[in-house]
Amino acid sequence: MQKIFGLVLGVLLWISTPILANEIYVNQVGDDLDLDITQDGQNNQFGDSSTDVTLAGDDMTFSITQRGDNNDIAAVIKGATYTGTWTFTGDTNTVDLLCSSTSTGECDTVTLNITTTGDDNTFDFDIGESATADSSTISFTVTGDNNIIDTEIDGESAALTVAMNNSNSLATTSANSDEGNSVDINIDGDGDSAGHTVNLNITGGGSTYNVTQSGIYDNTVVGTFSGDSQDVDITQSD
Repeated sequence: MQKIFGLVLGVLLWISTPILANEIYVNQVGDDLDLDITQDGQNNQFGDSSTDVTLAGDDMTFSITQRGDNNDIAAVIKGATYTGTWTFTGDTNTVDLLCSSTSTGECDTVTLNITTTGDDNTFDFDIGESATADSSTISFTVTGDNNIIDTEIDGESAALTVAMNNSNSLATTSANSDEGNSVDINIDGDGDSAGHTVNLNITGGGSTYNVTQSGIYDNTVVGTFSGDSQDVDITQSD
């Protein structure tokens, strides 16, 4: 009887473990929010495709740390003056951020720092959208392979820094072949007196980088690459 009981218990644990996850859904309206979230483990969610996290208000600080694999963030921020620190450790995580989706502020004065260590992560950030954000300072620090960054900034005086390191791998092709990393940057809107600036600091090989800047005043791209088989395309227009 003891052997039968042990077998049944093992089967029950195997069935139940994959569905365990932490889930957080927030719908908030008001100024001066200070929100800090930490999620450990796998299959965690901070919002999803059907129940987004929506934060509306000015002078907001929102920071999140996720440690583990297969985690998901889907967030909408409406307002101005937003500061965020997002930290991820793990593989196959997905982040989808819309800032000032359908008004309530123009996503002005955004300071956002994203740091990740792991492989196969996807980051999709839309700042300002059609609301013409002002003064965005955003940085990505990514260590790992097959990470994908897709960011669009619509506004004035955008400063974006991307530091990527996959030097511990043997990647020789882009993320489309499950090796290397892929970065797609699109910044439009007038640069204002400060202009737009993109800084790429890349260590490692086999990655793809597409940068598109448009708008009057100064547009600057600074790229430092150390590694083989890089594919870089830069388009600038007034």
